[in-house]
Amino acid sequence: MIPGPLRIFFSKSVRLRLLVLALLPLVIILPLVLAAGMNRWASKFDELLISNVESDLRIAEQYLGRLMATSADEMRSLAGSVAYMEAARTSDAVFKAFLKERQKALGLDFVYYLTPDSAADEAERWPVIAKALAGASVSEIDIFSADDLAGVSSVLKAQARVSLIPTEAAVPTNRTVEDRGMVIHTATSVQWPEQGGIVVGGKLLNRNLEFIDTINDLVFRESGTEGARAGTATLFLDDVRVSTNVRLFENVRALGTRVSAIVRRTVLGEGKTWLDRAFVVNNWYISGYLPLTDSFGKRVGMLYVGFLEEPFQATKQSAYLSIILGILIVIGLSVPIFLRMARGIFRPLEIMTRIMHRVEKGDLEARIGKIDSRDEIGQVAGHLDELLDQIQERDHALRSWADELNSRVDERTEELRDANRKLEATFQQLVMSEKLASIGEITAGVAHEINNPVAVIQGNLDVIREILSGQTDEVTTELQLIDQQVHRINVIVGKLLQFARPSDFSDYAEAIDVEAVLEDSLVLVDHMLSKTEIELERVFHDAPMVQINTGELQQVLINLLVNAIQAIDGPGLISIHIGSEERDERKGARILVQDSGPGIAAEKLETVFDPFFTTKLGEGTGLGLSISQTLIQRAGGLITVKSRSGEGACFSIWLPASNEIDIKAAE
Repeated sequence: MIPGPLRIFFSKSVRLRLLVLALLPLVIILPLVLAAGMNRWASKFDELLISNVESDLRIAEQYLGRLMATSADEMRSLAGSVAYMEAARTSDAVFKAFLKERQKALGLDFVYYLTPDSAADEAERWPVIAKALAGASVSEIDIFSADDLAGVSSVLKAQARVSLIPTEAAVPTNRTVEDRGMVIHTATSVQWPEQGGIVVGGKLLNRNLEFIDTINDLVFRESGTEGARAGTATLFLDDVRVSTNVRLFENVRALGTRVSAIVRRTVLGEGKTWLDRAFVVNNWYISGYLPLTDSFGKRVGMLYVGFLEEPFQATKQSAYLSIILGILIVIGLSVPIFLRMARGIFRPLEIMTRIMHRVEKGDLEARIGKIDSRDEIGQVAGHLDELLDQIQERDHALRSWADELNSRVDERTEELRDANRKLEATFQQLVMSEKLASIGEITAGVAHEINNPVAVIQGNLDVIREILSGQTDEVTTELQLIDQQVHRINVIVGKLLQFARPSDFSDYAEAIDVEAVLEDSLVLVDHMLSKTEIELERVFHDAPMVQINTGELQQVLINLLVNAIQAIDGPGLISIHIGSEERDERKGARILVQDSGPGIAAEKLETVFDPFFTTKLGEGTGLGLSISQTLIQRAGGLITVKSRSGEGACFSIWLPASNEIDIKAAE
């Protein structure tokens, strides 16, 4: 799986993809083919090594067979010779001396004669003697016990004795000594009728270094000759090395070491020939093990030949490294060549890619220019420049049309904005005028209806004073209270008329005291406060005079106070703060109206001053705050709101000081 960044890199570079496609057979397919070929070669190489060791094992086997056949022929020749007959006709001492002399001449370890009677007894123990009695000349491998060897010669018994050396991977054993002897056992019948009997000879193979070194020289040539392999030969009695040129140390032969369990099981247990690599004493060898059987047909030992695996493994590794190095050299030489070729072929494409990136970023002046290549890619590059010219021309035309269209749209939009502003202002004025007119009519009627009974009360109060002239001391307090309340009614009616029809009192903006207007507004909403459990908190500081129509400011304040009263359900607090504040280096008065109601949701704060927006569905028109904003802005002021859900709302009014307005007008 190719990582993400590398995959993106591949997808963007055509040259790299071409290089990958070109080098794919060289970098991947060729190594795979070579690996398969090397694997097959290694397999054949191993087969050749096994074939060589098999051939070596056959030579050793033939040598052993030839040695046995020669021994049988020589014994038969001995038994049929005139010299033998002449010696046999002499004394026993001369005969024994003759046999001793022939034993040395034939290179045997023992030669002795058996009379027909004694041969018959021995035939029950040794099949070779039984076959010789039948007239044959036979040579077989037999295993002599220590007693058998002692019966022949004490020297042979000592020669056969080998101490066992603990060997890793061998079959566990309690034995510490191998004292049996592996003997080439030969027997032949005497050919002279008057003599009769059997001549028996033998050659002990235990510690027989001449025998094992001869096999080694035959198979692997003499050490030091050209082409000689580092090979060894061994004769096993059972699984014990009794004759070998395998070295345990530099000058110590590995006599007494044992073969591994797996080889023993295969060769001695199953009777198969082992042809494979095997660990021999202290190194790996390409090995051949041949089972040896005695005259009874029982597997009693093994004949081994093998040569060191290490030189051949080194040869294989050298071959592998040579091939890998060759591949790397070929790839190292091929990559620059392919890159140079790809650079020449795809350079126009890379230029086109860069130009397209510049065009995408808005550089319509970018061009490829003259391309030396005259092939299909070069032609495409030329056509691309022509297309870019056409695109640039059309872009200029489209931009001109777009600029003209934008200009016309801006003009129409500005006209629509002006019309909309005028419409909104007119609508606000109409709404306010309609509301004020309605309130004025209602208020005038209410004031008229109130004034009449108030005038009657005042007249009757005056009549009472005249009638009770000099006798009003007891009710003086009550009469004064009636006078005060009547006066209060007249004040309230006057304020109400002033609020309802401000033009009747003042139809122009004037410098007014914010605190006085606020006190008048509180008088008009006192009847609403008296019906609630709301506390009113006044915090009045010195504030400058402001330039605004008194009735308009009163209308704004009453609207904010009524909204605050209606926002509080149950006990609560309305805080009114008056003070001075500068905005944009201009002095002015600030009025804060804050309630302890539920507040206004954050998503509705931006729309509270929109026409027809209301939180009292079914109760209000939604025009109060919108009209209030219009009145304050018309006076050059600013009205804002801050609120958090559950923490109440705070409306802030800022009006410039009257002297600031005069200065601005003078400027």
